[in-house]
Amino acid sequence: MSKRILVTGGASGLGRAIAGRYAAAGWRVLIADLAEPGDLPGGEVSYQRLDVRSEDDWQRVRAWCDATWGGLDVLVNNAGVAAAGRVERITPADWEWILGINLSGVVAGCRTFVPVFKEQRSGHVVNVSSLAGLMNLPGMASYNVSKAAVISLSETLRHELAPWNIRTTVVCPGFVRTNLGAGLRSPDPVLTKVAHRMIDKGPVTPEQVAERVAEAVARGRFLVHTHRDVRVVVALKRLLPRLVDRQIAKEWLRMKARLDEQDRDTAAV
Repeated sequence: MSKRILVTGGASGLGRAIAGRYAAAGWRVLIADLAEPGDLPGGEVSYQRLDVRSEDDWQRVRAWCDATWGGLDVLVNNAGVAAAGRVERITPADWEWILGINLSGVVAGCRTFVPVFKEQRSGHVVNVSSLAGLMNLPGMASYNVSKAAVISLSETLRHELAPWNIRTTVVCPGFVRTNLGAGLRSPDPVLTKVAHRMIDKGPVTPEQVAERVAEAVARGRFLVHTHRDVRVVVALKRLLPRLVDRQIAKEWLRMKARLDEQDRDTAAV
């Protein structure tokens, strides 16, 4: 019997690419998303509606996996949203929104399916984080926090779940050409434009990231950097932190000048 994988946020973007990659390899795939995926990737692919912030939705999806598949082999916590903005301008509602989806949604997925994996004494948790969670660049506080927390959670689970033969992978992509920017929230139009431009110019496709995810699952790899430049930047931050700090400070001063101009234009209206 073919293996079973659940991909949250699998109706579009990176999640859809991951779902398609595994479907093409003959896996049974469940796309769990708020939006229906429309035409499903080829292969044995199913859909269940899931709001990752809803405990009831998670329990319903788990019941579906139990009844239809008799368990699960790989859980991919991919669903996520984007945000940017200076910290004093991000509203409490927007903090709650991004942490609810990017962090609490991942926690809920783990809480739901780790008991299944423990009972099976096998399974694999894949959490999709971001380069943002490693670099923590200015102007992205809420997004950085949500993604850094996912890295911390994943490293914790890596050791905590190992005695049950449960593996953990955390994926830290740089910019990927997806629809992530469509729902981006930001109180700063300048930062919104920058984020959209960086996403649109992403040098790596969702399909390439999906291939790296599949390789990591097959080999039991914990940390996945999907971009070559990401690996270089992370290494530089570790080995030459002062050099990286100076560059970040320099770039932020340039961005601050643009934000100051934005503020003056807004005040003049």
